[in-house]
Amino acid sequence: MTSTSELHSLARAAREAARRLASASPAAKNQALLGIAERLQSQGEALLSANQKDLEAARAAGLPPAKLDRLRLDERILGDLVEGLRQIAAMPDPVGEIEGLQVRPNGLQVGRMRIPLGVIGFIYESRPNATVEASALSLKAGNAILLRGGKEAFRSNQALVGLMQEALQEAQLPQQAVQLVPTTDRRAILEMCHLSGLLDLIIPRGGKELIELVQREARMPVLAHAEGVNHLFVDESADLEMAVRIAVNGKAQRPSTCNSLEKVLVHRAIAPSFLPMLAQAMAEAGVELRGDERTRAIVPAKPAQEEDWRAEYLDLILSVKVVDSLEEALEHIARYGSRHTEVICTEHHAHALRFLREVDASLVLVNASPRFNDGFQLGLGAEIGISTSKLHAYGPMGVRELTTTKFVALGQGQVREG
Repeated sequence: MTSTSELHSLARAAREAARRLASASPAAKNQALLGIAERLQSQGEALLSANQKDLEAARAAGLPPAKLDRLRLDERILGDLVEGLRQIAAMPDPVGEIEGLQVRPNGLQVGRMRIPLGVIGFIYESRPNATVEASALSLKAGNAILLRGGKEAFRSNQALVGLMQEALQEAQLPQQAVQLVPTTDRRAILEMCHLSGLLDLIIPRGGKELIELVQREARMPVLAHAEGVNHLFVDESADLEMAVRIAVNGKAQRPSTCNSLEKVLVHRAIAPSFLPMLAQAMAEAGVELRGDERTRAIVPAKPAQEEDWRAEYLDLILSVKVVDSLEEALEHIARYGSRHTEVICTEHHAHALRFLREVDASLVLVNASPRFNDGFQLGLGAEIGISTSKLHAYGPMGVRELTTTKFVALGQGQVREG
């Protein structure tokens, strides 16, 4: 267990690094990002070896398949990280931008300057790729980051943070801008939550228990996401083949992710045609269906219970309900959705617009898979998480979401009268 004093030392070092990073040139930050990308390629074999040891230990400990999937690194994932780093490096640097400059009647020019948040505490489970994504975004935004990963990914995270610190040093930036808490003891989470005055923001990314713990204990602002209880509503005007394709991709491509599909709502007018198509496709994908009474009158499915409408399965399970109208679908989503990702499949323009306007979620899609609720897919290069609260950020959090603004005023000797 890292002692409280050691954790404070890490946080103080991060704060000093954040001060230096806030004034770093875009060129230096981009050099570090590209240096990380180069090392991911050149040290890929060693990274995968470290990850394999984590996977073996996790299997021996009985980690479920969904968590093993999140823990895994492979060449494709490393390739995506490299591409994401290059995209982030190519983005305009938001730090120092002055927005909304306006001239007051007395000639004073008033605007908002975009600045880093400071020091970010990132507490997360599995997902060693998140180690790189979170650090890269923080770096580009001028923030230092203190990482507390899960015990199942400790070897992978050590290797990744080591190569990132090498790249920082090469770019003449402080290595302490990216630090890993050197323990897997759960008490370190509570200690981080109590580092008020040293951490400016804490971001938990993981299961419901972890997020609720951080929200309860944190002495600083928390940006978090709820569960991904995500719906697809198949409207009466939908292209049924398209709807099946979207549903299968949303559910079966990678069911362990928070942007996977968990529920399908089907308009009663097309249920007799659509549900057999859906059931066949899901059976071929190995997905278990749970349905309401009207669904089970058309296709075989296990009876859906009340808890099924609230459940985030993160598994090859899908709940299906027949609804009478768009209005009923909207009401169901408002009652059971988690404000994460919602989809409508429709050819009716007015229905699409109404769904976009009225559904409260961090990403609302028309005729596209919920799997697109991802920072890389939405053009952010990567994400540090998906916020389902509306304060400061809503949806995937990229570089810009890891900055804030301060007022600046440019004068020519103005003084206040009265």
